[in-house]
Amino acid sequence: MDFELSPTEKAFRDEARAWLTANAPRDGDGAGDMKAFIDSRRAWQAKLYAAGYVGLTWPEEYGGRGRSFMDQLIFNDEMIQAHAPDPINVIGLGMGGPVVIAHGTEEQKKRYLPPLLSAEEIWCQGFSEPNAGSDLSGLQTRADDKGDHYVVNGQKVWTTLAHVARWCMLLARERKETNPREGLTYLLVDMQSPGIEVRPLVQITGDAEFNEIFFKDVKVPKSQILGEAGNGWAVAMTTLLHERGTLGLALATRAQITAAELAERARKLGRGSDPLVRQKIAQHTIEARALQLNGYRAVTAVKRSGVPGPEGSILKLMWSELNQRMTETAMDMAGSGAQVGDGDGWKYQFLRSRANTIEAGTSEVLRNILAERVLGLPRSR
Repeated sequence: MDFELSPTEKAFRDEARAWLTANAPRDGDGAGDMKAFIDSRRAWQAKLYAAGYVGLTWPEEYGGRGRSFMDQLIFNDEMIQAHAPDPINVIGLGMGGPVVIAHGTEEQKKRYLPPLLSAEEIWCQGFSEPNAGSDLSGLQTRADDKGDHYVVNGQKVWTTLAHVARWCMLLARERKETNPREGLTYLLVDMQSPGIEVRPLVQITGDAEFNEIFFKDVKVPKSQILGEAGNGWAVAMTTLLHERGTLGLALATRAQITAAELAERARKLGRGSDPLVRQKIAQHTIEARALQLNGYRAVTAVKRSGVPGPEGSILKLMWSELNQRMTETAMDMAGSGAQVGDGDGWKYQFLRSRANTIEAGTSEVLRNILAERVLGLPRSR
């Protein structure tokens, strides 16, 4: 892969950088008040969309910009470098939109994509269940066929933004099959439907971004099936490929910044001359660079096929474990004082990083994916 940007790409980078410098809000805007946080992020996404920086690669007829994949990567990097906050609709932009584009009907694309881009409608993902988190094919939420609609009963958990979402990408079991990956149906469920209850889950950080969702006799019209009835597993895999691919490429850049911030923290605390600290930071920096190079390899694969491949699982696995090690080093450098106050924000990062190896696929699941789909080893089951 050619690491140098073309003149056109450099011009786009400079334009995006200048716009973000002039318009990006502070990342902490709305902190401490969940409603203020949601409102500020929704307004920020609407501003990004109005400026043409949301849905960069999506088809223009559905509200996107029809630009190249490289333009999206360039803008993602500039967002991270500017410490700009993410748009509120991260689930919709990273998974919902791409899966509707891949599997949706023309009517579904026109209905769901424009309000998703503008943050008028926020999306969430209803996959994991209390007894089927890592083993997605073991889910028990049922979708009973009632002719022109389904009746859904069951429970989902760890559902990010469910408390403010309008639409849920729901994977449910329509019928039992010998192969548990068969008989699943992928539904787009209106979160304002009668029979849906959302309960927040408070994390060790004090945030409540995750939720439980309970479905009791929820009616879902068949017009809201995504893909084919009973073939929901294939649609779900498209969703997860985009989640890990899109997420992984952004995290490869974020790891480099975290490693640099860690070195600055060592200097600030007077630990820069400690040989053990220096060794740890050097190792983190090397791993962050290796992660970025793997990111370039994933970019090449996406440019060839147009769809993220299993390389995204490498990026997500490497980053989640590296980020935990980096935040642990940040806490160790400050000693017992790291447990008092916010530790310059590192205490929050340390606590939040505990979820990194669980969300978007546990490390164990990702290792199985890499063993089977990249190395060609026999299936685990």
